[in-house]
Formats: sequence, structure tokens, C-alpha cells
Amino acid sequence: MNSLLIRNARLVTLNDGDLPRRGAAMRELGIVPKGDVLIENGSIAEIGAGLSAPNGATVIEAEGRVCMPGFVDAHTHAIWAGDRLDEVDLKQRGASYLDILKAGGGIMSTVRAVRAASQGELAAGLRKRLGWALQEGTTTIEVKSGYGLTTADELKSLRAIVDASGSFPGTVIPTALIAHAIDPEQPNFIETTINETLPAVHEAFPEIAIDAYCEQGAWSLDDCRRLFEAATALGHPLRVHADQFNALGMIELAIEMGFVSVDHLEATGAESLARLASSSTFGVMLPCSGFQVDDRYADGRAFIDAGGALVIASNCNPGSSPTSSIPLTIALATRKSGVTTAEAICACTANAAALLGLVDRGTIAKGQRADLLLLRHEDERMLGYEFGGDPVDCVICEGRVVRSLP
Repeated sequence: MNSLLIRNARLVTLNDGDLPRRGAAMRELGIVPKGDVLIENGSIAEIGAGLSAPNGATVIEAEGRVCMPGFVDAHTHAIWAGDRLDEVDLKQRGASYLDILKAGGGIMSTVRAVRAASQGELAAGLRKRLGWALQEGTTTIEVKSGYGLTTADELKSLRAIVDASGSFPGTVIPTALIAHAIDPEQPNFIETTINETLPAVHEAFPEIAIDAYCEQGAWSLDDCRRLFEAATALGHPLRVHADQFNALGMIELAIEMGFVSVDHLEATGAESLARLASSSTFGVMLPCSGFQVDDRYADGRAFIDAGGALVIASNCNPGSSPTSSIPLTIALATRKSGVTTAEAICACTANAAALLGLVDRGTIAKGQRADLLLLRHEDERMLGYEFGGDPVDCVICEGRVVRSLP
């Protein structure tokens, strides 16, 4: 038996209420001011005070520090090759994200690097980034393809995600972002994506979520609809990048078709945001993108107050969000999207796990998978108060300590 006892911690359990959390319920963190957590064989066996350690158990003395669920990063593009350092000067001279994309840079420069890389090289790069994310407390992470944009290169990327996940002590969830950009080098790119790439992805990954980037200069609303209708017919769940720079009507389509999530929402108007909040579709906000790109942020306060199921995520990628830090994401969300620290914590643990369909994590409760963090803080509100630095003292994945106390 593999036993671990965390003793005398401030427990942030998030174990009260239905999931996903909405509205005021996102502020209810289920705090146990001083408690113990007993872990056996990778799962939480007991929560209480004064628990006894079984023979041979490892004991971690929390000494009043915060113990909380591991971070769940539900939106990343963490598999890529090359870098985008040559675009830094262009941005600093005033070029916009869309200007760079139209000139053949941005996503397409990474696409060219991914096409030149082998599956093994892509997996090796992802393993490094997964390791960095783990050190910052991310124990479950979604990773999108989308930098291949041919059938062969999208499949190569998805297989590399699976390869890299085998050595990650947490959980990696792949997503097929086969409609990330318009490839000018493929004359019938949209038709090929819908009629060739989608069926091939379906055959290899029949249950994977299908994603697209609906934006001026990328996929149009009409073309997204065609892709998503074909994906729905094959039984795939749907996610979409929408309203990053321009609101093109995707919110209404996502609600109509019952998407799992709409991600970005910086350009979403108040009425559309309220409609999304009243639907079953998650709203995913990515404040690190606003920080990196144009200092625009989605309105988390309005979305939560309207009853929305909010998730925040790092959007880790080489262009618009070169970070895997959920602590930074929390700090930015509290400053720029109007959410409280408690709401931000819920949005990257319990709600993020619910978005990914993972009911066994994101809360501290008996029977849950023991993906836990021990912070150096004695108050979880420090996650929203501080920015920069490293708040994580210990990371536990499935009951195993993968980052030890300093």
C-alpha cells in the first residue's frame, strides 16, 4: 500500500455544490482551516483532523500552508517546434497580431517549423514544456494540435501529444485544432480539412474534441459551421476559439450546437456574453493573451454575474501566450478580468476539470484522484495578490510526490 498523509494544512477543498460552479457558487471554496488528507494508492482516502498515519506512510507537515487541488489547464497549444523570437521586434515597432499573420508570420511560421519536425522531436519539446508546467502546479493539461494544417502533420502532432503524455505523471488531454489558420499554400485547404483531415482524425482519435479558430484572416463563421456540422455527425465534442479580435457571430452558433466551450471572448459584447452565460457552454478566458498581445481582456465579472461557467487557462503557445504559468493566469484574471481570487481558483481547478469531462479531480474529497498542491502560502488569496515568483512548494500527482518541499 502506498500511503501519504498531509498534516495540518489549510484545505481548499472546493467540495461543496454541483459542477460546474456558476455565479456566487464559484466563491465557495469549501475551506477547512486546519485539516489532514490521507492518500492511499493514488486516491484520497480520508479528510479530517488528527488523522493517524498508517505504518510506512510518508508524512508531509503542512504547518498551516494551503493544500489545494492541482491546477487544470484546459486550453494550451503546448506542442510546437521552432520559436517566434523574430517577431518580437515587429511587435515592439507596432505590428499587430493580425498584421503578422497576414504577412505569413505568426501561426504560419510555427506551422512551417512543425512540418519540418519529426514526431519524436515534437514529443521531446512537449515533454520539456509539460515538465515546466508541472513544476508550477499544473497536474492536468489540455494540449491542442493545430500547427500542422495538413492531414499528415495534424496526425503527427496528435500522436506526439500521446507519446509525450506517457512520461507525464499527470494527465494530458489532446484536442484536434485542425482549423487553426488558413494555409495559403493549399489551394483547397478548407475542403481538404473538412473532407480529408477530419475523417482521418476521426479514424485515429474517434472521441477527440474538434476545435477551430474563428476570426478575420482565419476561419469564417460559415466555414466553421460546415466543419462543426461534419464533426458533430461523427460524434465529436466541439470547442472553438472566438471573439479574440472580432465578434463574428460564433457565440450564437456555439450555443445553438451545444459546444463544450467558447474560448477567448475578448471582443464579445455584453448581450452575447450574457447569452453564453445562460447556456450549458463553458466560457474560457485567457488573460495571458491579452497581456502579451494587446492589453484587452474578457469580462469575467460580467460572465460570472450572469451565471456563466467560467474557466481560465494559460493558452500556452509560442506567439500570443509564451507561458505555462497558472499562478500568473490567476494573478492576471483578478486584475484584468474582474474576478476574485476564489473565482479564479475555481475556474482553473473544479470548473476546468468539469470542462474536460474529468469528474475525479479538481476537488479534495474522498475517492478523488490525489492531484494536489501544497503552496508556500497560508492563505489562498495570495495567489491573486502576488504576481511572478513561484507559490508552489509541493506537487502531488495521483498520490505521488513529483515536486518535493524545498
